[in-house]
Amino acid sequence: MKQYQDLSLKGRFMGRSLSVINDFSLDELWYLYRKTEKLKKAVEDKEDLSPFKINDANIGSYLVFVEPSTRTKESFLNAVKFHNIKTNIFDAVTSSFNKKESYADTFRMLTTYSPYSLYIIRTKLEGVTRWLDYDLGMFAERMGICKPAFINAGDGKHEHPTQEILDEYSFLEQLNFRRDRIHIALVGDLFHGRTVHSKADGLRIFHEVHVDLIAPDELGMPPYYKHKMEANGFVIREFDSIENYIRQEKIAPVWYFTRLQLERMGEDILQHVQRLTRSVTFRREWIDSMPEGCKFYHPLPRNREYPTIPVFLDKTSLNGWDLQAMNGYYTRAVLVGMLGGRLGEDFRGKTPDLTKKKIHYIEEVRDYRSSKKEYKIGTKPVENGIVIDHVGKGEDIPTIWEHIYKTRKILGLNVVSSHGVYLSHKDGKYKGVLSLPDMEQFDLIKMKKLAAIAPECTLNIIRDSLVVQKYRIHFPPKIYDFDEISCKNPDCISHPDQHENATPYFYKTEANTFICKYCDKEHNYKDIWDI
Repeated sequence: MKQYQDLSLKGRFMGRSLSVINDFSLDELWYLYRKTEKLKKAVEDKEDLSPFKINDANIGSYLVFVEPSTRTKESFLNAVKFHNIKTNIFDAVTSSFNKKESYADTFRMLTTYSPYSLYIIRTKLEGVTRWLDYDLGMFAERMGICKPAFINAGDGKHEHPTQEILDEYSFLEQLNFRRDRIHIALVGDLFHGRTVHSKADGLRIFHEVHVDLIAPDELGMPPYYKHKMEANGFVIREFDSIENYIRQEKIAPVWYFTRLQLERMGEDILQHVQRLTRSVTFRREWIDSMPEGCKFYHPLPRNREYPTIPVFLDKTSLNGWDLQAMNGYYTRAVLVGMLGGRLGEDFRGKTPDLTKKKIHYIEEVRDYRSSKKEYKIGTKPVENGIVIDHVGKGEDIPTIWEHIYKTRKILGLNVVSSHGVYLSHKDGKYKGVLSLPDMEQFDLIKMKKLAAIAPECTLNIIRDSLVVQKYRIHFPPKIYDFDEISCKNPDCISHPDQHENATPYFYKTEANTFICKYCDKEHNYKDIWDI
């Protein structure tokens, strides 16, 4: 297997993947944008392009477009051909994935065909590249071969990071590569449009960001991405139509339109398509209201029947989308050059911080005193055993009862015990209590599972009727490695119905919700359990 490690190129970006825009640091994105500027100028000036080209037969590129695409596919195809590397194409019509073949198995096989492989993948299934980056990384380590690189060319309604890269490059061009500030209006189907979701992080390339969200309620930006924008320090305003937006004075000089994703809408929304389209379609009478130098952008193609940017705007100074579409080729050629090892040796800057701060969410309480017989089963005090207190504290009584039953079932507490809902005398809030007499052990695995299903509870170990150990169980930073959990997004690569065996994995947000590692769907901690 040594032959797989003898590549002529040893680039610092080789083996990296781009599943979401945050997979690259701001410094790395800025490097990509400036390299794109140089490549574009070199092409326009007819200069020697060899410093940008990979030209290595050891590298195999695979365009895997399980979801139909023209613009993204063709720009990537031309970007790959620019580098003179081996090119293989899978499309939606002939792809074996439509025969229910395993993604992981297929890519493991393909990875052995070249000393180094680079995959560009577009699917309706969400989180595919993130799962493959992990799974094929483990496979490459076992086989002693080079870890392949993956590029997400759009996955369901999740993200489209390479579109985000060409969008940000286009904005920077308009602003003469000044990064101090951007004021942008996002218009259209913000709910289903994955290109606008990527902007929650992609716009961080600018130091000060003002975002105006223009969409009716049915098509509004999902709360998760709005929270992410706020966490990134963006100033957000919301409007339900362009007409209402035009009535106020602070109109953005950069507009980004998305088409209505009709194929992703349910019948309840489609019946209002005329009203929804009207609210996000630009009209001729508004042209004079646009600020000087204003540009409109659109990921293209436009919907023939319901174009949010009507064709009468094509020949106006507002047209920024034609140059934007051209930038897709240049930005993708640079991205392939980075992941293919040709570009990156002159990079100087910060890389993504992959270190995770260790959070102690199981807290042993040291400064307590127990001199009274507090915990009971009915009216009899617990002499020896375990009491789980404060389950679901502050919730309504039926919810706490449900929480208690779920906690018992998940932890397998099928023992002689007592449980109930009680009123806390300290603060007047209801809480659940589980009393488990004669239970001698409650190991760390059980504690971690308890944190995941009943966060902010208290675990008390009772000996001779006294509390001898007390633990406060807080929200865990992540939830994984439990058989009873799953992402509830049916389009996620980790959903059980997909049968890909992608390990469910969730990260906690600042709002104490949990985000799927693959598709970014937001869950309440109670909802990730299958029980």
